[in-house]
Formats: sequence, C-alpha cells, structure tokens
Amino acid sequence: MTASISTSSRLQPSGPQTHLALLAGAIAAMLLTGCAASLPKDVERPVSMALSQPQSTELGVFVSQARPAKAKPDASAFALVSGPKHALSSRMALVENAQKTLDLQYYAIHADQSTGRLLRAVVQAARRGVRVRVLLDDFHSTGPDAQVMRLAFVPNVEMRMFNPLAGSRASTIGRAWTLLTDFQRAQQRMHNKLFVADNTLAVIGGRNLGDAYFDASNVGNFVDLDVLAAGPVVKDLSLSFDRYWNNVRAYPVQSLISEPDLLKLKTQFDQEDASSKAEPTQGTSAPEDSSLNLNQVPWIWAQAMVLADSPTKIPVEGAERSAASESTGSAVLKAGEASSPPPSATPALNAESVVDGLLALIRSARQDLLVVSPYFVPGPEIMDAFRSARSKGVRIRVLTNSLASNDAPLAHTGYARHRKALLEMGIELYEMRSEAANVRSALRAGTTGSSGGSAGASRAMLHTKLLVIDGRLVAVGSMNLDMRSQLQNTEIAVLIASRRFSQLAGDSIDESLPENSWRLDLDPKGKLVWRAPQESGLADSYSEPDASLGLRLMLQLLGPLAPDSLL
Repeated sequence: MTASISTSSRLQPSGPQTHLALLAGAIAAMLLTGCAASLPKDVERPVSMALSQPQSTELGVFVSQARPAKAKPDASAFALVSGPKHALSSRMALVENAQKTLDLQYYAIHADQSTGRLLRAVVQAARRGVRVRVLLDDFHSTGPDAQVMRLAFVPNVEMRMFNPLAGSRASTIGRAWTLLTDFQRAQQRMHNKLFVADNTLAVIGGRNLGDAYFDASNVGNFVDLDVLAAGPVVKDLSLSFDRYWNNVRAYPVQSLISEPDLLKLKTQFDQEDASSKAEPTQGTSAPEDSSLNLNQVPWIWAQAMVLADSPTKIPVEGAERSAASESTGSAVLKAGEASSPPPSATPALNAESVVDGLLALIRSARQDLLVVSPYFVPGPEIMDAFRSARSKGVRIRVLTNSLASNDAPLAHTGYARHRKALLEMGIELYEMRSEAANVRSALRAGTTGSSGGSAGASRAMLHTKLLVIDGRLVAVGSMNLDMRSQLQNTEIAVLIASRRFSQLAGDSIDESLPENSWRLDLDPKGKLVWRAPQESGLADSYSEPDASLGLRLMLQLLGPLAPDSLL
C-alpha cells in the first residue's frame, strides 16, 4: 500500500449544509439501490488515552522553558493563526516536533495537495514511532475523499470514523441514498476540529483539512482563523478527544470496509496515484509545506477554559445503545483540579453545550460584542440572548457571509429571514464582500477544479468562528452561531481570558471590516439597503450584492421550504 495522496482528486463541498444538496441525488439512488445497509455489531474499540506525562517530551520542555516567571500556574499560551500559510505551517510544526503522540479530530479531511503533504508528514511521524490517532466524521468519506481512510492501514496509525453512515463509499450518490433512508443520523455530525501533538501543543479553530482551507483552491478559498495553544489547556482539549475516540459512536475503519471493498479501493487509489504522477501540476503556486518556527511564536499567556459538546449529543442507535451508559453532563472540560476557570468565563460554567455556553456569555456582556459566524441562523434562544444584551445597551456587531460569498446558499435563507428584526434590535450587520456569484458558482464553492492554484485567484468565503466579549474574553472554535451547532452537531471551543488577545482577535476583523464587507441598513421606508464597502467605488444596493438574479430567485423559492433547524 502506498502512503501517497492523489493530487488530482476533486474536493467535495464541506459546509454544514452539503447533505441537503445531496437530496436530489438521493432520488436517483432510490432507483438504483436495494435495502439500506447496516452498521457492524460487536465492534472492538481498544481504549487509549492522551499522553499522561507530556512534560518529558521536547515540546513539553519547550513550553516549560517558554513560560514567563510572572505567568499564573494555570495559565496557557496562545497565538493567533490568521493566515492560510501559518495555518498549514503550524500544523506541520506540530507533526515534525511530535515525539510520542499525534491526535487529529476533524469534520472533513479532503484528498488534495495540501492535505497530501500534511498526511505524508503524519505517516513519516508514525514511522519514527509516534502514535497517531485520527478521528474523522464519516459524512465526507466517499468518492475520492475515501482514500484518506488509507491512513488506517499505516503501521502505528489508528483511524476511526465518528457516527458512520452505512452503505457504499464509491460515490456521493450512494451517500445520498443513505441520507434519505437514515436522515436523522446523517443530519447530526461531529463538527469538532482539533490537532494535538504530545498532549502539549494544539491547533483549534474553524479549519478542516483541504486546499480550500489553505488558500490553494482555484474555485473557492475560505477565510478562516485558528489558535495555536500550549500548556494546561491542551490537556483539556485532549480530554475531549479521548471522550470521542473511546465512544461507541467511533468505529475503527477496518470495521466499516470489507476486504473486497478494500481491494477495489486500493486498485482505484493506485490508478489515481499513477495518473496524478503523470499529470503536470496546474496552477502557479501551492501552499509551502515548511513548518512554523515555534521559537518565534509571539505567545500570549492567559487563563482559559474549554467548552466541548459531549459525544452523547448525537443519539445512539441499534447495537450502540446497549454499549452507551454515559450522560451528557457539563460542556466545561477540566483535565485536572489545579486550574480554575477565568472569572470572565464563569457564566458558561453550567452550560450543557458549546452554543448554550456562548449564549450565556452573550447575555452577560456589558459593553461590546463582536460575533463572526459564517453560517448565522439565529433561532429563538439566540435572538433572546441578543435582546438581553441589547436591553443593557451592549453594542453588537455581527459579520457573516453575503449570499455571494456563502458556500452554503441555503443557510443564507435562514439568516436572511431574520435580518430586519436584527437591525431593528439595533444590531450592526456586516456581510462579507465577494466576487459576483451565480447558481453554479455558489454550488461549486468549496470545491477544487485543480489543486495548487495561485493564491487570490478564486472566490473568498468566510469560515471564521469567533466571539470577542467586552474586549476581555475570546471564544474560538468549530461552532457557528446557528441552530445546527446548537442542537445537532457537536462542537468545541476555547475561551481565552486576555485583553491583549482580545485586542489582536478584534483587530484582525476590524481592520478589514470597512473595506471588505457590506454594512446593512434600513432606509426611511424600512427597506433593506447594503451600504457599499469603503473605497470600493461601488454603489449602495437594494438587493443581495454580487449575487445573480438566478441565485436570488433560487433562494426565494427554496428558502421557505427549509426550516432554521436544518440550516
């Protein structure tokens, strides 16, 4: 078996609404497929845990030596990772410096150039003795992206699929049939994103793994943000990983793929690898695979707290039910008793989910709230939290995708129907500026026609998930401020109590907000108007800017049929 990853594979959209787009394919699949397959029973899941003594590793020594004398004992170190180059190089640094363990937890891992380089480095780490655990949500593991599962057959690498869907992995058509026959299970996904080395350093944020997340796609690239973390908070993040890894919803890859299917996939992968080696690389540049110099990271030391949904948020079914005996419990995770939650985060202490914790923090805001959520669908509880904050005079700014920049246009309808009420509440709304979009480009967003395209050559789409509360507390993670993250998907976030870090995170948004977003307003007659970005030379608009008539009509027709809870 080769460990290489095909560079000719095509990315599949990985926004949280992708499964809705597959419904049309499901109709065709009904005519081609028999009874729905079932998941395996009596699956062996050997229990394993994060590294118990990380301080003895080189990374552990590095973090210990980097700690300032004035830092509190329970303080952790953080650095903002805002650009695609640093996003990839920071992960490469963790892989190359790991001595004992690597833990990867993702909603989507795509088979393309960026991921190929990163996973080849992971394979090399495994060969030098690093224990690798990869936990992947199962929704996108079809077609070309299924080849990522080859990692499970590399010595010293274990790979498990979370909340798997039964049925063929040969194409998205077969997955569409599963969506239709097992709709509720398909709707609830593990949306967590986490990359941990030696239980000492971690990257947490909104990025999945793929070209579109590292500015290497020719079709559409996501504007995202991560945090590089070190110190005690990483043990809390690892505790969350272990809860998912050892859960009955996590299936070893080997239990999901039969030997005949493996042989077929291997033949397909070998042919694709041979083809990709013969094809010239398209595009002029690709993300550099050099690793970040950890000695040059501008660390900010601060108290922090982890919010993580329990895997029990996704109900168990069938054979899993008898093996599951856990309760949901608190979303606050603490690996040890030595640390105490930062005072600014205490309103979230009793939360049972990540989004519920964030809503508690929103209600507790006293002055200013900055929300960045690419998929922003405010359900009743989210709207109530905003009303509570506004009743105290809190300034609230929200940045989300415009219809033109949204890779999941159906999600935009769940936001659009609330825009006027939000503006009347006194909330400042901003929508990301993007190039002109039509129905075709909107549905292709997040895919890659050819990997390795030059940076800036494609459509930009917001994917950052960030809250800054009163200039003293930052929340970064996998969550969107929508009903899907609140009720269906599992999420993870880190709360960082630092005015300096809050300033950095806020500035990263504020500096580009005037020139790169449309500001929404109500004219004297109460009609929506989009105020043009500063110095853009564009005129104000009374309809969705940069979106074609066809795209706007499609959303008007389909929008009323899609409930907020499914967006």
